[in-house]
Amino acid sequence: MKILTEELVFPSLEEAAEYGLLAIGGDLSVERLKLAYESGIFPWYSEGNPICWYSPDPRMVLFPEELKISKSTKQILNSGRFKVTFNQAFKEVIHQCKNIDRKQQGQDSTWITDEMKEAYIRLHHVGMAKSVEVWEGDSLVGGLYGVEVGKVFCGESMFSKVSNASKIALISLIQTGSYDLIDCQIYSEHLEKLGAREIPRNEFLSFLN
Repeated sequence: MKILTEELVFPSLEEAAEYGLLAIGGDLSVERLKLAYESGIFPWYSEGNPICWYSPDPRMVLFPEELKISKSTKQILNSGRFKVTFNQAFKEVIHQCKNIDRKQQGQDSTWITDEMKEAYIRLHHVGMAKSVEVWEGDSLVGGLYGVEVGKVFCGESMFSKVSNASKIALISLIQTGSYDLIDCQIYSEHLEKLGAREIPRNEFLSFLN
């Protein structure tokens, strides 16, 4: 595991430790984040800790053609209850993702530190970070954000204030047809139910490149 300096470089992915931890330190500049995502690496750490960079093997991904939409979800999609927009409220989406209560998901706290939040807002300003917003009336009730690398969307976080709102955001993103692959990073039962599965890291990298 490498300690990063100001030099804009990451170690070989083959050096990643268990669970994909590759390096520690560095910064969250636009340039470093761009290099990281294009290399199959993402930051993930808690407040008060140094920046940790990960590249897990296997990688959890969702191929659009393998998306599973339940009958009840299809009914919600067709009901007109929700309105979906894209890149209209990025700051609010990441704010909600940062502050949503995650205890029901078995998480004690968020990994979206203030530093991370500002870094992804900068990445949004240069057109690389994207958001999906789900509205019920005039209220933002769900959404997600992530990083676009060519035809791959690297999902970072999502939130729901009402049932199914984040699911609607993800399905709507996939149904745009803009991406060949959704990067879900690490395994979750929720994403598996939607059709996500693990693939070798090398296969994932072939989509990035």
